[in-house]
Amino acid sequence: MGTGVRESSLPARCLGEVVGTFLLVFFGCGAVHAAVLAGAQSGLWQVAVVWGVAIAVAIYTVGGVSGAHINPAISVALALWGRFPWRLVPAYAASQFAGAFLAAVTLFLFYGGILAEQESEKKVVRGSRGSEITAMCYGEYFPNPGAPGAAEAYSAGDQAKLDALVSEPLAFGVEVVGTFILALVVFALTDERNRAAPMARLGPVFIGLTVAVLISVIAPLTQACFNPARDFGPRVFAALAGWGKVALPGRGTGFLTVYILAPVAGACLGGGLYAKVIGPSLPEHPEDKAA
Repeated sequence: MGTGVRESSLPARCLGEVVGTFLLVFFGCGAVHAAVLAGAQSGLWQVAVVWGVAIAVAIYTVGGVSGAHINPAISVALALWGRFPWRLVPAYAASQFAGAFLAAVTLFLFYGGILAEQESEKKVVRGSRGSEITAMCYGEYFPNPGAPGAAEAYSAGDQAKLDALVSEPLAFGVEVVGTFILALVVFALTDERNRAAPMARLGPVFIGLTVAVLISVIAPLTQACFNPARDFGPRVFAALAGWGKVALPGRGTGFLTVYILAPVAGACLGGGLYAKVIGPSLPEHPEDKAA
């Protein structure tokens, strides 16, 4: 028997994912721009909270239309564990990348003057060695170019120092664990059978807070991605905007392994832990049996 609720069309869902991911990246990467280029944030937590609020706002805005995945890793994990049709994953992922790319374009238009001034002051030539310090406003790097000693290592091309700070295998593991935790929380908070989940539609707030906490711990290492669209869309734009190979591929194969594959793997593992172990352990309630 049908529920009487009409699902949104695929074009409407895709538009929802474009808008939701745009909001996420515009606010989140906007906070990074403000911090890196204008010193507008007094600490990592302020940037992390902006990302958290951005996620909550995006979910509240488009969740009713598309489900607000706003992350290809989450879309893949939901499909893998039977919560989302596989046939819609490519359209969702393309929409998410498009939203992230458009947000990067918008931020570049807004901050272009300040960005050029910062490059002049720091004697950074866009696209040359050391320009990771500004490219980090778009794509992500390990170690974080803002971490102690990292900027000097990037400028000198000192791969041994960069590896000593954060190697590619370590960065991969960090992103797997971070996205594992995020997906575990998303699956738990969106499970209608989970009576411990926050009431009164507060799930998006706690998903956002989870990301804020994760960023606070992980951002000094990898800039805390957890989302292939958030990284790849702005990274492609940065490559086109003059950073070239510094943006894409960036350091080694890291953009692919650390910022694309690791989040997908982590999300699938985190979703699987909930779908196959924690979720089935939930006690049944009379309402569930009646349904």
